[in-house]
This record gives sequence, C-alpha cells and structure tokens, in this order.
Amino acid sequence: MKRALPVLGALALCSAALPALAAARPAPSPVQVPAPAPSPAPAPAQPQESLVGARYVAIGSSYAAGPQLPPAKPSWPARCGQSQNNYPTLLADRFGLVLIDRSCSGATTDNVLGPWGDVPPQISSVTAETRLVTVTIGGNDLSYIGNLFSATCLSESRIIAATGAKTRACGAVRVPTEADYQRDEAQLTEIARRLKAQAPRARIVFVQYPTPIPGPGALCAVTPVSESDAAIVREIGRRLAEITARVAQANELILVDMKQVSATHTPCDPVPWMIGAPEGYDGREGLQWHLNKAGMQASSDGIAAALVAAGVKPLKPAAPLPATAAGPGLAPAPVAAPVAAPVAAPVAAPVLRAPPPKAN
Repeated sequence: MKRALPVLGALALCSAALPALAAARPAPSPVQVPAPAPSPAPAPAQPQESLVGARYVAIGSSYAAGPQLPPAKPSWPARCGQSQNNYPTLLADRFGLVLIDRSCSGATTDNVLGPWGDVPPQISSVTAETRLVTVTIGGNDLSYIGNLFSATCLSESRIIAATGAKTRACGAVRVPTEADYQRDEAQLTEIARRLKAQAPRARIVFVQYPTPIPGPGALCAVTPVSESDAAIVREIGRRLAEITARVAQANELILVDMKQVSATHTPCDPVPWMIGAPEGYDGREGLQWHLNKAGMQASSDGIAAALVAAGVKPLKPAAPLPATAAGPGLAPAPVAAPVAAPVAAPVAAPVLRAPPPKAN
C-alpha cells in the first residue's frame, strides 16, 4: 500500500488538470462519415437438377415392394407382391422418374447380388444410365419380420392351448448370431460397392426399415407377441439400423432414417404407418406386419426430402394423405422424415457367401 499512494496522488493531479486542458483545446472539426456501401445482393440459389425421365432402380424386400397393399401391379414375377402404392412408385411419380422396380417380398441380400429361382439378381438392372437407386434390404437375412409372424403364431397358440384345443405348428423365433450380423453388414457393403461401380452417376439411397412394434411395456392388442419375443425383434431392428447407417456412411451414400421417425407410428400408436396383426384382419389393406399406405407415403416423403437436400428438383409437391381411419393399425397420417447424409472414407469388408436363407 505504501508504493500505491504516490501513484494515486499523481492520478488525482492529472484529473484536476483535465478540465483546463480541455478548455484550452480547440473544438474538433466535424468528421464526414461516408455512407455505408450497399450490401451485395444475395447470390442466386443454385438451380436444382431435374431427373425427369431418368432411370430409377428400386432394390429391396417386402418393405419396398408392399405385398397385398392395393392395388397390386404386375411384378417380376407376381410372387414378389409389388403394389402401385409402394414407395418406389410414389417416389417415381413425384420426381418424374422411369421406374425399374426390382423389389421383391422375401428377398435377402443374396437375392440382390444373385438370382432367386426365376427372379434375376436385382442389382443386374442397375446400369451406367441409372441416376437413382433406393435400397431397403437386410431384414430377411436376420429374420426381422419373419420373427414377428412366428411370435404371433406362438402367442396365439398359447392362448388356444389354454382352452385345451389343438394348436398349429409355429416357426421358432430366431436369435441372430454375431456372425449373422457381420455377414449382413458385409453383404450390404458389397451391394454398395457394386452399385457405385455399375452406376457412377447415380444417387444411391439406403433406407432403414421402419419400427414395427413399440418399446417395452407398450405392446397392445394389435401386436400380439410376448414381451420376450418382442425384445428379440427390437434388438434386431436396432442392430440392423446401425449396420445400414454404418454402410451408408462408409460408402458416402444417402441414408434415410425411417427407424427413428417411425417410432411413434407403430401399430399401437394413434396414427400408425404399419399393420400389426389385428384379430380378424382380412389383409385387404396390406400384409400383416408390413407398411400400410401411410407408411409407404412416409417412406416416399423421407426419401424425397433427402433427394431435395441433395439437389434434386421434384416434379410434384408432396400430397398429404386424407386423414381417414381405416381400422386398427391402418390410419394414414402426413409425415416429415429427418434425413441424414453422412460422408466418410470408404471401408472394405469381406463378402461372405452362402445359400440364401428361407424367405419369410
């Protein structure tokens, strides 16, 4: 404190002298401030690319094909169960694309890469002229939806057995091994690699499978499966979504996250995008445990949003579905699907080969 006192005194003297100095100083001249330069006009938006008339190949299983969802369309062959309301058809109409629909109910990754009886390899339709490819595949390799049919049968059989009546045979609920998951990822990686090689100008979109059942404790009458079987299905769905995202990211493809966005649109939700297994359901609005019309529209909208973000101009705006209730698990709803398009360095993975598992 002793050293600080002289400094404080000097400051006081300077403060006392400031008014006198200010009075003796002449008034400053007015300063001319130049007018601000006008802001440059914003750069015009980059024009979006139109794909009207371009070749679009749809690859996938029943979640792309739309089995029993009316109206049916001729497919290659009819056992593939394609619908005029499946998401490839809705998407092609929205962007003015020429659709080559190779989706087929029950297909596995083997059926994309190789023949399946009278059905040629789905990937063989992808040419150098192809400008868009969508892919929803990998679920049947893990018995994802097939397990729901088995679980429904087992649950109903337990109820029937309690009455003393004869029950029908049911398939077992399959728990995939780590080798099964690794093989699925290797196959998806090979599909991505071949698509990029065969169609270097194409936008390639990997579409995740939607969520078919609600979370723990939220099962309802139209999802008649045991909680233990439901837990197996949920785990497959989680792992499959991770694999699909990882392959898309590693190969610099577009990813559409239908798993997360559909989590509040299960058969137990007020506006479902999927058909569960309602008692007495006649199948006229689509196959059990598959997408209804709203679910297909949701998938189409999610892919469309991804394409617009990637610079593709739609031919038609999105058309909202009418808010009508069509029975348990069938009510349509408008959607807004989040889209991710991650980019990373390509990753090589070994491709495992085996005879295709029995289709669900």
